[in-house]
Amino acid sequence: MSGSAMKFETVRLSLVDLLGREYIGAVLESRAFLTGESRADLDRAANEPIDFFSPDFQRRIVGLLPKVGQKVVPGLEKSAPGCSSKAFESSTRKDRAPLGGLGPYRVGEDGRLYLIAKSEHYHAPLGHSFPGYRLLEKARALGIPNATHNSTRGHITRLVEEDLVRTANGVARGDRRELKGVCARTDETVVDRVLNLETGSLAAEAALKMMLSRFYRIQPDSPPPPYERREPVLLVMGSDDGGLQANYHGTTILDQMLRGMWDGLLAKWTDSGALRIHPVRPNSMDNLEEAFRKFENGRTKIAGFCHELIMMNYGARRLTARFIHRAYELCALHDVPTLVDEIQSCVWSPELYMFREYGIRPWLVAVGKGFPGGEFAASRLLYSTRLDTLPQFGALVTNGQEEIASLAYLVTMRWAEENAEVTRSLGDYYEERLREECGRYPEIVSEVEGKRHLTGISFNDLDAATVFSKYLNRRGVDISVQTYKTSVPPTALTKIPLISGVEVIDWLIDQISEALKEVSHGNRRDL
Repeated sequence: MSGSAMKFETVRLSLVDLLGREYIGAVLESRAFLTGESRADLDRAANEPIDFFSPDFQRRIVGLLPKVGQKVVPGLEKSAPGCSSKAFESSTRKDRAPLGGLGPYRVGEDGRLYLIAKSEHYHAPLGHSFPGYRLLEKARALGIPNATHNSTRGHITRLVEEDLVRTANGVARGDRRELKGVCARTDETVVDRVLNLETGSLAAEAALKMMLSRFYRIQPDSPPPPYERREPVLLVMGSDDGGLQANYHGTTILDQMLRGMWDGLLAKWTDSGALRIHPVRPNSMDNLEEAFRKFENGRTKIAGFCHELIMMNYGARRLTARFIHRAYELCALHDVPTLVDEIQSCVWSPELYMFREYGIRPWLVAVGKGFPGGEFAASRLLYSTRLDTLPQFGALVTNGQEEIASLAYLVTMRWAEENAEVTRSLGDYYEERLREECGRYPEIVSEVEGKRHLTGISFNDLDAATVFSKYLNRRGVDISVQTYKTSVPPTALTKIPLISGVEVIDWLIDQISEALKEVSHGNRRDL
């Protein structure tokens, strides 16, 4: 693979370039009136272009690689103990808590430099201190308010809604005619509406509410739902042993029920006929077909099919295109809404949404984490007009319309779109090298799952996985092993930032190679 194919494209934009001259002009008039600042000074700030990912920034990232794992600053000796829950306290690592960050690096309270191989638990695709986000600071300095409400959704938030619909439907930037045509359609084959929310959990729950609104009235004055006389059944991705624990769609009660939590409450709902949740084994065609035969009858009705494409909470298991295509065929045949949860995968795909790589057309798409780049909690639910059933208070979030958070979306999306082919090449390179290296140790590694930047290394036994992760942690690589799923092998999860160039990838693969070598030799000193 040529080096030029993996060289990041330059993106250099001002607020005027990104948000439009007419809007920025109105903003500056407002700012000058409110504060008395010079309009000329405000104009200069608004028109100053920012280099989103400069060569100097990239060189600094490469230059810091030899320092990973070393103590680079004195650190924080007296750290606040905090007052969190027992569960959070037991898993907190204050030594790795951030003092600072740059690109794919974090300086922990222990003063050491860490490589964030999980992108800060999957929500920082552009790493720390991404230069493009300086436009957020400029927007604040020009007085663009962040605090708005559903009834006062700002220009930037409405721009994001349009851009999400555009990209989700493969419309070229600037093609207003095609975008207008997409929004004029009334079938389920396009997602043409957007709900602005705060977290992925709320986005997933809003999708579930829309599904259940076809069985139950949301409020007394709602129209009669089409399937009110039938028992709703939600299909979710289950584990290999047929349990519910493999999927993860959030932390609200309804989201948690999908993965087997609150089982006593769910049992009562199931017994009463109010709601049933049924797992489908990953990539099992027989199990999928059986579910539709069982629940598409006069008494029960499948309310929705909910899935991720890479199950990062289940060993990075990747659903096959054959399985997903058949699931969508069955859903179309039986009028079943489909939810693809892209909270994990959004932005990391060169298409911005992995479902586009699969060639499927979901009714609902949950996104978040990646789009605001870790700068804000800002999720979105994209959905078909056919499911536009929620009243104003059906999925109301006071802070979901934040303008600066929406600007973070636009910055992330513009850089990711411009660098789509570069990040595709880099992701393929990372996955290829990782598979090749892990393939040298079949006695240790059972398989490598996932796709491109989102990968999991599954081990034959827990002891090997533990030694592997501890080795890398000691050397400054932030990586962890998923061990709490009994039906999946212990798996080390990685999700490297999109800004990771060849040098970072090669360095990380070298460290992984050394860790595998140590495990293979049974050499566990200093671990």
